[in-house]
Amino acid sequence: MHRRDVLKMLAAGAAVPVFSSPLLGFFQAAQAQVGEGYKLRSLNANQNDMVVAMIDQIIPATDTPGAKGARVNEFIDVILTEWATEAERASFLNGLADVDKESHELYGKDFDAATAEQQLVLLRAMDEVAMSEKAAAPRHGNTVPELDAQLRGNFFRVFKGIALHGYYTSEIGFTQELKLQIIPGAQHGCQPLGPGIGEA
Repeated sequence: MHRRDVLKMLAAGAAVPVFSSPLLGFFQAAQAQVGEGYKLRSLNANQNDMVVAMIDQIIPATDTPGAKGARVNEFIDVILTEWATEAERASFLNGLADVDKESHELYGKDFDAATAEQQLVLLRAMDEVAMSEKAAAPRHGNTVPELDAQLRGNFFRVFKGIALHGYYTSEIGFTQELKLQIIPGAQHGCQPLGPGIGEA
């Protein structure tokens, strides 16, 4: 399945999140900690395997690396460790446990051990529930997510939101997928002008 099809189904129009300036700055600071040698602090090995399997379904690799290649699982661990309250962290980890429980009830195996097709069926069902709850919720004038609202509410909505934010604020998502520059090109100061340039 092409990434656009997966995002249409699972991201429901939120493929490129809208950030307020403080939110973008916070996510970029979290991204600075992700990379080779990163050690998990909130997720254990089994939970991390689940997160990797889930993000790989939401944003798989195509002609550019997906969420797994962008280390979005590590980004999520940073968010859980440095941003989430104890209650929010517990809620998120309980949500992962519920996904595994549902996978065992449906397929008799852990989520990360299920086939890609089985994983997708389960995530679709979770996404439908999340979207129906979102549609039923009262709307407010401000649609830009606030810092203190990212980890509240339906588990899969929270998970999907963090995964998308993590991908599109990563170097891979920002520069290769969106074709944008995180940092403008270097400024070289005064340079000698070529012949005829600047002449009256």
